[in-house]
Amino acid sequence: MQYYISAFQNYVNFQGRARRKEYWMFVLFNVIVSFVVAIIANLIHVPALSSLYSLVVLCPSLALAVRRLHDIGKKWTWILIGLIPLIGTVWLLVLLCMDSQLGDNEFGPNPKGM
Repeated sequence: MQYYISAFQNYVNFQGRARRKEYWMFVLFNVIVSFVVAIIANLIHVPALSSLYSLVVLCPSLALAVRRLHDIGKKWTWILIGLIPLIGTVWLLVLLCMDSQLGDNEFGPNPKGM
């Protein structure tokens, strides 16, 4: 849960690096919260609630994905590869699953070493 909260605390931080664990724990909790919000939205008959949650979580998830790409030594523009249907999405998923680049890189020190 600390990774989920941390992403919201750094919601405009597109600098630095994010570990694989930090990214995927955020994704896990985001999926869980999304399901809970969807269930609540259906129970109270407010379908816009799910859309509102998605809008709120958009900036923190983009910032975390960019920091994750920085961790493997890629620039933020690599996130745009996800716009290519199917192949781009799969390739972005592979990039997000890769292990951290060893040592320091142009985006900062290795977060595993901290």
